[in-house]
Amino acid sequence: MRFAVLQFPASNCDQDCVHAIRVLGHEADLLWHKETSLGNVDAVIIPGGFSYGDYLRCGAIARFSPVMQAVQRFAAEGGLVLGICNGFQILCEVGLLPGALIRNRSLQFRCEQVLLKTANHETPFTCRTPHDKLLKIPIAHGEGCYFADEPTLARLQANRQILWQYCNPAGELSDDANPNGSLLNIAGICNEQRNVAGLMPHPDRASEELLGSADGRLIFEGMCHTLASRVPAAA
Repeated sequence: MRFAVLQFPASNCDQDCVHAIRVLGHEADLLWHKETSLGNVDAVIIPGGFSYGDYLRCGAIARFSPVMQAVQRFAAEGGLVLGICNGFQILCEVGLLPGALIRNRSLQFRCEQVLLKTANHETPFTCRTPHDKLLKIPIAHGEGCYFADEPTLARLQANRQILWQYCNPAGELSDDANPNGSLLNIAGICNEQRNVAGLMPHPDRASEELLGSADGRLIFEGMCHTLASRVPAAA
């Protein structure tokens, strides 16, 4: 499988994403923000960082990059797109995902390991995660509080678009386990079509045990498994 990892001015997790995909034995190439075509890729990752220095607000300028028009076309055709941290913010800004990411309730930058409970295992991003497993994945953000109005939250719940939620070691969605004040403890969501997802924690930084956890690989493995199932069997 071949992944495109977008690269904006001030991206700082692009190489992490490339490494995580290559650890799984797949191809990953960086794609500069000024490109107007994705080329022949199977999936797209929008990495974390501070695109355009986070001027205005996180992701607000990146949404206008030429490459994002190509990403929108790719997503509309059913292509898999994953946004991580700043990538999640960009997907919300461009309208591929609902809601917004705002300042952490502590008004402080949070960098720590968190636990995630998978709320829906029937998506390309969660299908390889065991039902009883909590994911140990780090966060690093100052604006990771997921916010949406009540009708949007109701739709997310009804359509099972909430994919990951912050939890404690018992798997409970407690307030103490919520590092940023996200509504419903939301750490990540997907679109209605299930082919676009975003999350604030960094699975790219949890791709090998050497990093303290390899749980993030399960998300990438889910994408690879889904892509492999789309390839027609040889005659």
